[in-house]
Amino acid sequence: MLLAALLCAATPALFSPALHAQDNANCYMCHEDRELTGSIDGRSRSMFVSERTLKNSVHGEFDCIICHLDVDPEDLPHDDELDPVDCGTCHAEIQEKHAISLHGKAIKRGDRLAPTCTTCHGTHDVLPADHPKSPVRAYNIPFLCGSCHQEGAPVQRQRRISKNHILENYSLSIHGEGLLRKGLTVSATCISCHTAHEILPHTDPESSIARRNIAETCAACHQQIEEVHVKVIKGELWEKQPHLLPACVDCHQPHKIRRVFYDQGTADAQCLECHQRPDLRNEEGASMFVNYQDLGHSRHATVACSQCHSGVNVSHRRPCDTIDKTVDCSACHPDESDRYTQSIHGTMHAKSDPDAPDCLDCHGTHRILGQTNPNSRTFPTRVPMLCGECHRSGEKVAKRVKNEDAVVDHYVESIHGKGLLQSGLVVTAQCTDCHTAHDAQPSADPRSSVHENNVSKTCGSCHHGIEEQFAQSIHSRLVNDTDKELPTCNDCHNAHTIRRSDETGFKLEIMDQCGRCHEDIADSYFDTYHGKVSQLGYTKTAKCYDCHGAHDILPPSNPKSHLSHQNVVQTCQKCHPSANRQFAGYLSHATHHDPDKYPILFWAFWGMTSLLIFTFLLGGTHTILWLPRALQWRKELKKMEREAEESVVDIAWSEYDAPGPPVTRKDVAGADDTATGSDDEDLSKSARNESENDMSPGGDKNMSPGGDMDDDMSPGGDIEENDDREEDK
Repeated sequence: MLLAALLCAATPALFSPALHAQDNANCYMCHEDRELTGSIDGRSRSMFVSERTLKNSVHGEFDCIICHLDVDPEDLPHDDELDPVDCGTCHAEIQEKHAISLHGKAIKRGDRLAPTCTTCHGTHDVLPADHPKSPVRAYNIPFLCGSCHQEGAPVQRQRRISKNHILENYSLSIHGEGLLRKGLTVSATCISCHTAHEILPHTDPESSIARRNIAETCAACHQQIEEVHVKVIKGELWEKQPHLLPACVDCHQPHKIRRVFYDQGTADAQCLECHQRPDLRNEEGASMFVNYQDLGHSRHATVACSQCHSGVNVSHRRPCDTIDKTVDCSACHPDESDRYTQSIHGTMHAKSDPDAPDCLDCHGTHRILGQTNPNSRTFPTRVPMLCGECHRSGEKVAKRVKNEDAVVDHYVESIHGKGLLQSGLVVTAQCTDCHTAHDAQPSADPRSSVHENNVSKTCGSCHHGIEEQFAQSIHSRLVNDTDKELPTCNDCHNAHTIRRSDETGFKLEIMDQCGRCHEDIADSYFDTYHGKVSQLGYTKTAKCYDCHGAHDILPPSNPKSHLSHQNVVQTCQKCHPSANRQFAGYLSHATHHDPDKYPILFWAFWGMTSLLIFTFLLGGTHTILWLPRALQWRKELKKMEREAEESVVDIAWSEYDAPGPPVTRKDVAGADDTATGSDDEDLSKSARNESENDMSPGGDKNMSPGGDMDDDMSPGGDIEENDDREEDK
């Protein structure tokens, strides 16, 4: 409207020098008087014009004489009676539509009740249609039209209007409820159906509410009505011809449209005459029984049989005898069907693979329930068992696909499985959260949600914060453009055996996971104190993630890294509260295997190792060289022990048979026959003492390597004690 006014204002006739000389201030000199009145059609009217109101209107930038063309700016004050303003000067197209409408024709007839432009839009206070105070705003339209068409209004009483209680019925309709109670300004109003300026009777072929046009009018809002509408109503097809919508008003009364589900009983009852029999079977022996109670509580409760089994012909005695194909779910679920067709399941199904699941295998037939219904096959807690019908150990998929054994068993024991099945957390990840419901693809397929390039995004749908950290880490493809393989979520956490990250087993195994890519660094770590203690099963020792981080690993040169110069002390202080800058200088991965990076440690290790080897060689050589002499000594020692034992035995026998003389054979042979009796007695006592005392190899009669005999007696062989015992005897 504003654009048309500007174009009109740009014409030379309106913007002549004489008109530009006119100023609205000259008009306000008179028309700002609130008591100023004038005569229009013999009736006194106020001529007051608020300058503020006019400036806030859509015409606020225009001079008065643009609309009041018969005012002569050179001859003021103007005449008392001026010609009516012609809005068509600027709004010619709208004026033409209004002229042929019911309202326009009534104006031509001189009907004083016929609405004009100012009746709906106002005079000097015309506001944009989206302004909250505009009478033509969507929310205000019913009240604007109702000012003439409500019960008791002059138009409704004095003119022939085919409908009554229009405003009352509209306010109770689904459209009125949406607009007036819900505030939905997109809900249909009077002008949505009747148009704003070209209102024609429903009998006019050009009318927007004519019988042949009403469907198109309704479809302006209900654009997908042909796809979602019930196909059979009361035993008859809704569309008599393809893409020819019937007249909506045949079922939905104007101004009274309600939230009504029309009875499908007529069509369904005809089907149930046969299909409600439990013994009904087809030629192949499959049951054709339909439990109407199950169907009545399913998601398709308001869907007629013939809407899914679309091959029926209602003109036949048995309408279903013309059905020659299975139910096509894509008629109502095109998006899901397209995704399924592209999935591994759909691809296998297209090849007539008997192991491929279709819609019925997962959702059922006549008892399909919503996903939020606990009894539904697709309710979160039931999904693992549903997928397990094919993927469980020993089932058809597990037999033909590698690495599919015990998938369901592993999931049940995982942190996700325990959260879902034991704790009842339906927000926990289950099969369709990772693999999707209808677009499952092999993990090697780039389209797969669990492909290495997509798995972080898939996990991030639940673990969003961790995904953001990982996307900025050195392991992310967004940061690292290396041609090497980078780890993803399932490299560290596995797919179906994922467990809590604070478990002892996970903490110890994660070091091996890191070592698969960082083999040299892992080896050097296990050479350190931290690594050796960790190998003993102690989990409180620093692991890879304690220093480098878990999902936010960055190079030490990055200021945000846990090991950057700014952060390394705080990282060490997590385990060592008293750590300082000098402590943080500890070389955590120092190894004696790298002479270039750690030369001192390398040469110190090999120096000490060489010294140790030399020491063992020297000691071993000495031992080998000394061995023959040691063996010889041992042989001689045994010989002397035998001789000593023999001499002791002889002494014992000599004392028993002939007490007296010598101790040994040598002593007896060289003894002096004239020895006194006292000497013999001493020798006899000495011999008896020696025979009573045990002789050890190196004890009482010790032999030196040179063969000399040591006559020292052990404490157990004291001579004086032996003498006392002999006297006692």
